Formats: sequence, structure tokens, C-alpha cells
Amino acid sequence: MKKFKIRVKRIEAHQLNDRLLLINLYLTQALTLIVGLIWILFQNRNPFGLFVFPKEIEFVYWGLGLAAAMLAVDFVLSRFVSEDSMDDGGINEMLFRKRPVWHIFVIALIVSICEELLFRGAIQHAFGPYWTSILFALIHVRYLKHWLPTGWVFLSSYGLGYVYIQTGTIWAPILCHFLIDFISGMLIRFRRKEEHERA
Repeated sequence: MKKFKIRVKRIEAHQLNDRLLLINLYLTQALTLIVGLIWILFQNRNPFGLFVFPKEIEFVYWGLGLAAAMLAVDFVLSRFVSEDSMDDGGINEMLFRKRPVWHIFVIALIVSICEELLFRGAIQHAFGPYWTSILFALIHVRYLKHWLPTGWVFLSSYGLGYVYIQTGTIWAPILCHFLIDFISGMLIRFRRKEEHERA
């Protein structure tokens, strides 16, 4: 009987070109969306009901407040912690450094909707915010080499779960997630542009 060996080759950030990186991003987000929708349907819930826009705007304050707090902590970490400790393998740098502003906006919007639907809309409903945050940290595999970013991703996810519970609407964590990704992407985009112009 013939045995087959399956070899999985790990790809580093420098081995990806821009096209492959974008294909990977959009495919994983599509998969995230599909899994989230199916999981919610298996819970006998209407996934579109999650996206009903609330009449009160209180969720905006929760989303903005958490995003501001998380960006402030991220700023402090970037000032006092070595870059090696927060290294994501260069993925964020590759993804945002040459991207036009409209594309950073689109990426942040798609990622925030797809990931929050799966993690807050489906998984948190089944397992609560603690186990959801552990899974959220694990799927951000590029941070797992370092305990500090892994812990930060876990706490960020727990915060997103908390605002979801407090507001009762998925729009609060979506808004927060979007703002963090968009602002972080813009900082990478324009910080690198300034460094290039100074060189």
C-alpha cells in the first residue's frame, strides 16, 4: 500500500507578493463570513437580524471609547516595548504600507464585519467572551511567537465582547474593530511614507 506524505510549507511574509497577500486576505475573510453565517443558522438564529441598526446611538460611544482606549494602549506599547516583542512577521507592514487610503478603508470594513460576525455573533453566543477571545488570539497566528501581542489580542477581543454585551448590538464591536484597523493601517501607510521621504 502506497503512503502519501503531506508536507505543509510555512510561508514567511517576505515570500508573499502583494497579489498573493490580498488573495489570502479576501479568501480568509470570505471563509470567516461563510462559517459565521452557517454557525448562526445552526443556532436557529437569523444572521441578518444581528445587523439591524439600533435606534439609540449609545453603541457609537462604546465603540469609539473602546477604540480610543485600545489605540492609546497600543501607542504606549509601541513607545516602551521593543519592536521584536510586538513583531507580526511584517504582514501588517506589507498589507498597508503602499495601499491607497480607499483600499485601507475597504480592508478595515470587510475585516471588521466578517470577523465580528463570526466571533461576536456566532462563537461568543455559544461559548461566551472568554473562550471566544482565546480562539480570536489563536487565529491571529502571526502574533503567537510573542506573548505580549498574543495577550494584547486576547484583551482586545475580550473588550470587543464586553461592548457587544453592554450594547446588545454587533455594530459596537464592528465600529471599534473598524476604527482600530483603519487607523493602524493609516499610521503604517503614512509613517512609512514620511520615513521614505526623509531618507
